[in-house]
Amino acid sequence: MTWTPRRRVLLVGLLALLAGPLLPTMGRWVSGVTWTWGQQLCDLPVPGLISTCADVRPGAFVLPLLSVLLVTVTALVALWFGAAWCLRPVRDLVGPIGHLGPQNLGHRIRPRGGDELAQLSRAIDEMMERVSAGYEGQRRFAANASHELRTPLAVQRTLIEVGMAQALTSEQLELLTSQLLETNERNERLIEGLLALSESDQGLRSRIPQRLDTIVEAVLAGYQDRAREAGVAIDTHLAPRVVVGERVLLERLVTNLVENGIKYNRRGGSLTVAVSGAPALTVVNTGQPVPAEAVAGLFEPFRRLARDRTSQGGGAGLGLAIARSITQAHDGIIAARPAEHGGLRVDVQLPNVT
Repeated sequence: MTWTPRRRVLLVGLLALLAGPLLPTMGRWVSGVTWTWGQQLCDLPVPGLISTCADVRPGAFVLPLLSVLLVTVTALVALWFGAAWCLRPVRDLVGPIGHLGPQNLGHRIRPRGGDELAQLSRAIDEMMERVSAGYEGQRRFAANASHELRTPLAVQRTLIEVGMAQALTSEQLELLTSQLLETNERNERLIEGLLALSESDQGLRSRIPQRLDTIVEAVLAGYQDRAREAGVAIDTHLAPRVVVGERVLLERLVTNLVENGIKYNRRGGSLTVAVSGAPALTVVNTGQPVPAEAVAGLFEPFRRLARDRTSQGGGAGLGLAIARSITQAHDGIIAARPAEHGGLRVDVQLPNVT
């Protein structure tokens, strides 16, 4: 039989209940023994001791008090060891939990049974699953960020080495300069995206009512020229909607969705942006068909579906990851699914103002 914590507690409690009525009897027994032992002291050949013992009555002797203290201390010691025995399974978890760390995130307790300790162990295993997934995500994020930064830096180094290896004509120098400027801008976009993702992950500094339809209208006004150059028509349906949050982060959320809607579109396509009650924000584009199984991965950092875009500026693959982080910071939910006529539909649910 397995001694679960519940059985241990029940056994110790039962023994305590059985021992409780016996304590007075044990006290009297110990008192009698100690009194007998004290009376034997009177038989010692010490001058004046016999006359002193004759004047002492059993009820007034100090030994019964000592016997009560002895019984009490014995009961407390027994309860101490009983409690330690009951908590031993919990103490046995210290070793496995103490070995958990970044070096062995795959270690699991994997308990058997259905008692409270097994439930606690399973909760710890589930917590470690989440910690492991988060740690792996951070590791993958750092590796991807390093790769994204290393590529343009290698291109810059190569261009500089080519320029230093030989004398360049004015046309070659202009081409080299433009290529260096393009890779530098790509680095700037990547760093700005990483900073925005880090800021949104830290949560909101303030919560102020904001007009979401006004924010969307201002963002779309700044993208009219880019949409016209890409041959994308913008269709809007903006109803008044108030949300609570930070205006800068909400602008970044709308900007990322609108920019992706134009960048991953086709010439002659459309971009539909709507603000309403539920969902609060909807952005639909008419780009290339998106497989349903690939939609969830688009919200991961540095994840891209394809390289062919109407905008040749390129991107770091952080747009939807930042949008998800900003939405979560505003206690909202962002979801995407393939659009009906190709492209992607993104819905953003935000809490209502109370």
